[in-house]
Amino acid sequence: MENAFMTPKGETAGLIVGIDASRNRSGGAIAHLKGIIDAFDVKLGIAQVHVWAFKSLLDGLPDRPWLFKHHHPMLEKSLFQQLWWQASILKRDAERIGCHVLFATDASTLCNFHPLVVLSQDLLSYEPGVMQTYRLGRTRLRLEVIKRVQNIAFRRAIGVLFLTEYARKLVQASCGNLSTTALAPHGVDDAFRIPAPGLRTHFQVDGNAIRCTYVSSADFYKHQWNVVKAIRLLRDQGILVTLTLIGGGSGKARQLLDRTIAECGGAEWTTQLDFLKHSELPAQLDHADIFVFASSCENLPVTLLEGMAKALPIACSNRGPMPEVLGDGGEYFDPLDPTSIADSIGRLIASPDRRKLLATTAHERADTFTWSECSNRTFSFIRNSYFQYVTTQ
Repeated sequence: MENAFMTPKGETAGLIVGIDASRNRSGGAIAHLKGIIDAFDVKLGIAQVHVWAFKSLLDGLPDRPWLFKHHHPMLEKSLFQQLWWQASILKRDAERIGCHVLFATDASTLCNFHPLVVLSQDLLSYEPGVMQTYRLGRTRLRLEVIKRVQNIAFRRAIGVLFLTEYARKLVQASCGNLSTTALAPHGVDDAFRIPAPGLRTHFQVDGNAIRCTYVSSADFYKHQWNVVKAIRLLRDQGILVTLTLIGGGSGKARQLLDRTIAECGGAEWTTQLDFLKHSELPAQLDHADIFVFASSCENLPVTLLEGMAKALPIACSNRGPMPEVLGDGGEYFDPLDPTSIADSIGRLIASPDRRKLLATTAHERADTFTWSECSNRTFSFIRNSYFQYVTTQ
C-alpha cells in the first residue's frame, strides 16, 4: 500500500496521528495548532489526525475528511480535572481509536501513551534569569514541577520538536542529550503580511508623536515597566514619542507596571489595551511607527514575527532566541536597562535610512516563517519518528 506504515503489531495501514491539544490555552499555542492543521498536506502519508482539545478550540478548526475532533467535558473544568483526564483517560481513548503515535503539543504532559512525540513551547522553567525573578512560593514551585514533568516527557518521547535552536540547546542542557530532535518554527498569519511596496520609509505625519507599540501580557520577564522608563527618557530629551501596551495582565507584574507609569507621569503618553482577539491585532499594528519587544524569555515569540511581517522598524531584546529570529532586522537592547532601550529606539528615530533597511530585512525574514513549512516539518517529523521507532522494535 502506498504511503503505508507498519504498526507496532505488524499491520500495514495509513498512519493515524493523535494530537493532545488539551493544554493549548495561550494565544500562541492556539495559533500553532490552527496553523499546522490549516496547512496540513494530505500527501504526507497520514490517513487520519485526531485532535483532543476544549470545545471552543475544536470549533475553530476546519472540517476536513481526515480530521477528527474529540472533546471531553473535563477539559472545560478545573486544571486538576484536565490533568486527571490527561493522565487517566486520554491513553485509553487514543488506543481505542487506533492511534499509532500521539503528538503532545505541550511538553507538560501526564499521558503515558507510547510512542509519543513532544513539542517544546514553554521555556519559563528553563531560563535561569527568569526563574530568579520569581521568589520562593507557589509560582516558583509550579515552574520547578513543570520542568521536571517536561524533562520526563522529553526523555521518554521517540522525538522532540523545538521551535528554535536556542530552545533545543537550553532544554537539552537540563534534560540531557535527546536522540531524535528537529526544528519546526511557527508561521505568521497572512493577516499580518504586507507586500514589499508597502514598506514604510518615514513616520506617518510630521509633527505628530512617534508611536511605539509593545504587544505582550504584563509579566516579570516582559519588562514593560522598563519600556515605560525608556520612553520617559526619550521624552526628557525632547523627542515626542508615545507608548501603546497591548495585552493586559494582572497580579504583581501589572501592579509594578501601573506604578511605574504613575511615577513617570506616563498617563498622558501611555495607552494600555487589554488582551485583544488575534484578528484585531493587525489593525493595531497599522497605527504603530516602531515595534518594541522587551521580553527576556521566549521560545519563538509570535508577536515579534507579526511585527516583522508588518515591516515595522523593531527595537528588540537581545536575550533568548530573539537574535536568532530577527537576525539583522532590528536594533537590540538589554531589556533590564531602560537607558539601553531608549538608545535603541532613539537610533531608529534618528535615521530614516536605517529604519527602512531594518524594516526591509525583518520583512524578508518574516517571509521564511510560514505555516505550510511549519506543518510539513511537524507532521513529517512525527511520521519519520514513528517509522524509525517501529523499525527498531
